[in-house]
Amino acid sequence: MTDYAIHKKRRAALLKRMGSGIAIVPTAPEVTRTADAHYDYRHDSNFYYLTGFREPGAVLVLEAGKKKQSILFCRDKDPEREVWDGFRYGPEGAKEQFGFDETYSIAQLDEKLAELICDQPVVYYPMGANMAWDRRILKLRSAVQAKVRSGIRAPDELKDVRTLLHEMRLIKDMHEIAIMRRAAAISVTAHQRAMRYTRPDQYEYEVEAELLHEFCRKGARHPAYTSIVAGGANACTLHYVGNDAQLNDGDLLLIDAGCELDGYAADITRTFPVNGKFSAAQKAVYEIVLAAQAAAIAAAKPGKSWNAPHDAALRVLAQGFIDLKLCRGSVDKVIEKEDYKRFYMHRTGHWLGMDVHDVGDYKVDGKWRKLEPGMVLTIEPGCYIRPAHNVPKKLWNIGIRIEDDVLVTAKGNEVLSKAAPKAVAEIEDLMKR
Repeated sequence: MTDYAIHKKRRAALLKRMGSGIAIVPTAPEVTRTADAHYDYRHDSNFYYLTGFREPGAVLVLEAGKKKQSILFCRDKDPEREVWDGFRYGPEGAKEQFGFDETYSIAQLDEKLAELICDQPVVYYPMGANMAWDRRILKLRSAVQAKVRSGIRAPDELKDVRTLLHEMRLIKDMHEIAIMRRAAAISVTAHQRAMRYTRPDQYEYEVEAELLHEFCRKGARHPAYTSIVAGGANACTLHYVGNDAQLNDGDLLLIDAGCELDGYAADITRTFPVNGKFSAAQKAVYEIVLAAQAAAIAAAKPGKSWNAPHDAALRVLAQGFIDLKLCRGSVDKVIEKEDYKRFYMHRTGHWLGMDVHDVGDYKVDGKWRKLEPGMVLTIEPGCYIRPAHNVPKKLWNIGIRIEDDVLVTAKGNEVLSKAAPKAVAEIEDLMKR
């Protein structure tokens, strides 16, 4: 199936879920970085999911009910601006290339929307995501209400289109899964490259440069998020992004990095010794985290609850913390009293897709939702040991996280990032070579 047909099929699925009414889905605006320079443009994920259209200054309108149609509003062709900023499809080109029923200039948006929302029972749009759009929708609705004496009816309801879209995006189709496999494969080679490159006395940003080089070399122009390259004590800061410290002989290096490819994210974490050899203390902690991850991955199966991998990892970690003299008592008591949270304070994963922390509810009707084939999640237990009087000194400043991208399948799961070395012997062998 072509990209054109894939996005058209998604639009049809959303129209079916809507039943009636009109949906308005804008893409992301361009954002100024400094003066007249912009940040690299990144489309809105929901908009791209439905259109495959990457240009800024665009809005998708879907009309449900008896007359079902998809309408794109986009920038006009402008040869003079294209000399400076690059190619634009324009309304006619967009209609031909992306399969919309109608296309118009973005300059006609308000005029056409005022017509399109007339006599519609409901308007779906990303409520609360952008105050300017909230005001715009309310203004348009008020303008239609003013025409009530002429027999025109204004929408009775405003609903958040993301409620429908996020459920659709939670289950990945084969097209999405193929892209995510490729994004994971590229990210795996970047982690391998970083392991081969890392040596004592380098700086974290030097290793980060190797990651970015590999992403770009393989066609992924951007990371899916700011890479974490955290040596030694920095690994105990969960979202450390300074990446400017020197790497010390005898320390561990935690790298949390993944590329974005065709709008989809990879998210992989590996932790390894800067000098290529785990110390006894580092290895003891590392093996506990690795065992916790293995237990979590085994629990990521269709029919299991979202929380099953977390629960499985937590029991292994709690026992490990007891064995290391970090916690005291039984596993059940350590979990009940949340003593483990001094060393493991985050959950074991999140949805993964177009956004690195992807969309979709984790609970349905107050209960953890069941895993289904086509869902993609991360599994990333960790252990972060800061200096403290009741912590063995040999364990101070050990920060370890091991993260993989896992696709739930009909028979179990597929670890998309499994080729990234994570066994102690594998890591040491790769770094030696």
